[in-house]
Formats: sequence, structure tokens, C-alpha cells
Amino acid sequence: MPPFRVLAPALVGTLAVIMATAVAIVTSADSAATIFPATAVAVAAWGAALQYMYSGVSLSPLTLGTPVASAVAGMMSLAAASAAVVLVPSMEVVHRTGLLIMAAGVVIGASLYEIVQRRYGPRRRVLVIGGGSGGADLCEELRDRHDLPFECLGVVDDPSDRCAVLGSVDNLSAIIESERPDLIVLAGVEDRALAIERIFEASSFRFRVIELNHFYEDAFGRLPLQNLTPAWFMGLLHSHRRPYSRASKRAFDLAIAAIGIVPVALLFPFVALLVRCSGPGAILFKQVRLGECGKLFKIYKFRTMVVDAERQGVAVWASAADPRITPVGRFMRRTRLDELPQLWNVLRGDMSIVGPRPERPEFLEQLAKEVPFWQRRHLVKPGITGWAQVRCGYTDDSLGAAEKLSHDLYYLKHRSLLLDLAIAAKTAAIVVRGTGAH
Repeated sequence: MPPFRVLAPALVGTLAVIMATAVAIVTSADSAATIFPATAVAVAAWGAALQYMYSGVSLSPLTLGTPVASAVAGMMSLAAASAAVVLVPSMEVVHRTGLLIMAAGVVIGASLYEIVQRRYGPRRRVLVIGGGSGGADLCEELRDRHDLPFECLGVVDDPSDRCAVLGSVDNLSAIIESERPDLIVLAGVEDRALAIERIFEASSFRFRVIELNHFYEDAFGRLPLQNLTPAWFMGLLHSHRRPYSRASKRAFDLAIAAIGIVPVALLFPFVALLVRCSGPGAILFKQVRLGECGKLFKIYKFRTMVVDAERQGVAVWASAADPRITPVGRFMRRTRLDELPQLWNVLRGDMSIVGPRPERPEFLEQLAKEVPFWQRRHLVKPGITGWAQVRCGYTDDSLGAAEKLSHDLYYLKHRSLLLDLAIAAKTAAIVVRGTGAH
């Protein structure tokens, strides 16, 4: 049974549907005899869709974002309610206006709940077992992240003494009884079998147990690189993993590119004029990048830097305050206008709309040496935007590249049409705000 915090958004959303439906009933000329049965169908559809979204294990609303989760649930339930009206003509109550009111009620209700819950709701009590292999790092990160709904109680069996040590694995069951955690995270404990045995000896099972990597995925939307092993990548081939076929991914890319190519064609003369006014040099900029399976391809962008930005012929990391970027180029990077020609790369099949950003081959040797598993990001096509791009800032060294890789691996594991839509929506929000240009 999922905890109340997981089901509450669905309950709040369902109440919002009921209230919105009441408005639809008042404004409807249909008889109550047909209105109330259809209302029940609509409420059931919205409630089931929201519960599915919030109790799913593949994508956590904490990382995906409540507005995205509730909006997708709204679309799902809108389709279900519409289908019910079509299949059962006698239930033709919920006219189009009523359906839209209900959908808005679900999205707004669930989003408001999450905002209130994050700000005023209780924090989930987390107990970490094992300070090694990232356990102490997690405790310190939770201590510094006040924006997350978690409170770290301490660490059991921590040889480093970096966090509050509550005891050893031998008295774990007593620690669980006294601390009463909501969540137990299994990290780098030496005797794992003993730890699990002591967990089952606890008289109360009001807590949940999760692996360290899975906790990072749910809470932070990334993977801890220092705790990954080559065996972790076998999970990408697991038989229970939901497939996201190349055909579906390609259809999504072509659909978005086809929609975007029209405004690009209209904007092209104006952007080209801006680039020309920024100084001498070509309007379009071409550069070799690493694609899927390490294949080289030429990426196209509107030029944002001065001519001969790398006069010494040595590749240089781009930074947030890079002096080589022209004033016009800075504006285009902030608004993502410089990325528009990459729709041609998408149509050619070199790139996807969503995926890890393609890196320059000049940095391949350095990154492969300094960042573990860096080349695994080549298992999928690079993208115009990506999970790391909407979650991280500029990177101008291997340390920043490692942070982005931890998010790219999260995308590699959880890639789906839903996640692609969420990333596209977050990218659009960043462009509108004019912040976080990468």
C-alpha cells in the first residue's frame, strides 16, 4: 500500500474533479439523470490516472515535476472520459467545456497540493545503513538539501564518522524501533545479509527499504557515479524494463522537427541578420561532434562566437561567461535560437530532440580517463536538449562533465516518451524564462 503522501495528490485531484464537475453540471442544460452517471465515469477516470502517475515506480513525481505528472494524468483521463462519452451516448453530459474544466481542476489541484506539501508538509525520516560506498555522501547531501522532503536521521555502521553514527548493524532492529524511520536506504554495509536479517527482526514494518542508487534516482534524478559498477548497466537490458523502441523515438523526433521547421524557416532571415550584425564570419557554424556509438557527425548552429575563437587550434571548453561569445550570441544562447539549425541534424538522423548533448571528440580521451563510464552515454543518440541540460548549468571541466553524466545515465535508464515530453516542456519553460542557457 503506497504511503499517504503518494496517494494524496490523487485524492486532491479527484476532489478537484468533483468540484469542477459541479461547475459543469450547473452550467449544463442536460438532465441530472444523464449527468451524474457520466460524472462518476469522469471522476473515476481522473482518479485512476492520477493514482497511476503518482504510484508508478519508473518515474518519480519528485524528479519529474508535479505539474508534468498531473498534466499527463489529465490528458490520460481526458481521453478516457471522452472515450466513455463516445462509447456510451446516453452519458453525453460532460460537454467539451465541462471536460476542459475537469482537466484544469486535476492539474491545478494536484499542483497546489504538491506546493503546499513541499513547503509545509512533514519531512520523511531517512535512515542510512552503511557509510561506505556513498552512504555518508548521501547523509551529507540530505543535510544540505533543505528543498527536499527528507530528513536524515543518521548512519548505521559508518567507519568514517562523517555523519551522526547511530550504532552498528548488530543492534539495527533496536535502532529502527527507537528512530522509527519512514525510509531505510541500503548503502555500503559490509555484512549485507546481517543487515537485512536485522531489518526483518523489527516489530514494525511502517517503513520502506530502498537501494542507494534507486534513492538517488527518485530523490535527485541522477545516479551516483562513484557507486556504479559495470553490472549496473545490465539493468538496461533487463527483461522487465519497459521498451522505448527506436521507431517510437524516431516518430517523436520527426513529429517535433516537422512542427518546428516552419517557425525556423520564418525566423531564419531575422536570426541570420542578427548574426551578420554581430561581426564578420559565417552565419552557420559547423563542428564535428560524437554521436551514437561514437560515430562522428557535423552539428549545425548559428554562430555565437567571434571568428577564430580557437586560434591556437586547441579545443577549449565553453563557459557561462566565455569572453569569446558575442553580445548577440549571448542573447541567442539564452533564447536557444542558436540551436535551431540542429533540427536539420534531427531530420538527418544524426541527433534526437532529447538525449545527452553531443561532445567534441577532442575531449574524448580526457573524459574517458577522468570520468567513469563516460562513453556509455553514446548508447543513445545525442539530443538538442536533455535531462542534464534542464537540471545542470554550464560545464567547463571534467568535474562538471561527471555531474552531467550522472543525469545522462538516469535518462539512459528511464528514457520514455513521457520523460521526453517532460524534458521538452521543461526546456520550453527555460526558454520562456530566459535562464539556464547551456
